[in-house]
Amino acid sequence: MASYIGRRTFLATLLGGAAAATAGPLAARAQQAAIPVIGYLSSGSPESDASRLTGLRRGLNQAGYVEGRNFVIEYRWAGNQDDRLPALAADLVQLQVTVIVAAGLVPTLAAKAATTRIPTVFIAAADPVQLGLVASLNRPGGNLTGFNTFHGELGAKGLALLHELVPGSATIGFLGNPHNPIFELTTRDLLAAALLIGIKVEILKAATDNEIDTAFASAVQARTGALLVEGDPLFITRIERVIALAARHGIPTMYVFREFVVAGGLISYGTSLIEDWRQIGLYTSRILKGEKPADLPVMQPTKFELVINLKTAKVLGLGVPDRLLALADEVIE
Repeated sequence: MASYIGRRTFLATLLGGAAAATAGPLAARAQQAAIPVIGYLSSGSPESDASRLTGLRRGLNQAGYVEGRNFVIEYRWAGNQDDRLPALAADLVQLQVTVIVAAGLVPTLAAKAATTRIPTVFIAAADPVQLGLVASLNRPGGNLTGFNTFHGELGAKGLALLHELVPGSATIGFLGNPHNPIFELTTRDLLAAALLIGIKVEILKAATDNEIDTAFASAVQARTGALLVEGDPLFITRIERVIALAARHGIPTMYVFREFVVAGGLISYGTSLIEDWRQIGLYTSRILKGEKPADLPVMQPTKFELVINLKTAKVLGLGVPDRLLALADEVIE
């Protein structure tokens, strides 16, 4: 009898332990399922998106969200291979993330094609209505909303500032990625602006590292007096390479983001990358709290920053006009 009871107690203990072992992961998964999951979709890498992620987390933190505590992020990186984005977007949809944050226009288009249900917060460099992302700026109407940085439209302003910095340049180059959906739009606006200024714009295309190298060599061959670089993820992920080429060829170059100028570039004009993404973080938090993308107007920047690196200007033998120095939001000496 004692032997039977002992065996029964042993079996009960064994089965109870197995049940507990099974319930543990199930309970853990159930607990995790209650925590909002943000799907982050990017063409780049953790290194290239460092400023973006700093801003995103800052905005989420301001709203009371701390990564790992009351939300988690599923990161999907394309590693500069945009053809991977559709599969990465589909993976996030399969995971049933709470919201997708799309880092740029191409990731946004991939997310849009992958789902009409999961809320998606995007950042785009041109009019999202014209790009077909939303029905209107005030009432997006679908599962997408986000931030329009106007970088495509800012090219004309950047061209004017660059011409003021290098007034003797009869030709200014424009380096862009032809695979960027707004490349043609930006090029059109630049050519129109150049006509008004009375200068020529040399269009230079690059979609790979080798093509970036070739573009700079072509700029020298075309005797461009200065260069304007598009705010495409391709160039953002290669800041050091682009700056080194500009220095090697002695070409005064303007960028969209201050990160280029801090790293040794000459001048930039555009929005703040970190501030843009802080706003993305705040909008994402509102969706996590239950608001609908259809009811959240597309955000637009209220401030554009001009940053100048005087050390780089000196190396290039450029005197920066007093007017530009007075307009600058930041001067690196």
